[in-house]
Amino acid sequence: MAAVQDRLTTVVSTKGQVILPKTIRDQRHWPAGTRLMVENTSDGVLLKPAPAFAPTTVEGVFGSLAHQGPALSIAEMDAAVAAEAKRRARN
Repeated sequence: MAAVQDRLTTVVSTKGQVILPKTIRDQRHWPAGTRLMVENTSDGVLLKPAPAFAPTTVEGVFGSLAHQGPALSIAEMDAAVAAEAKRRARN
């Protein structure tokens, strides 16, 4: 048997808007402005938080950051990563 809190009701407005009860929003940590994905299922409508970033691939972002100057060698990249890690460890 469902708990009383699982049987909350709401109303669809003339604009198709639905207000989620505060207890549900608080349990899910969904503040105002939270983007939700809406999925129509055989059991009803499922709401899930939308991912913060759209799915992507390496190919989709490859070359999106411009680099000026000659290409670095693997050793130079390793040295730069190590230097940055050392710098962050001090802060």
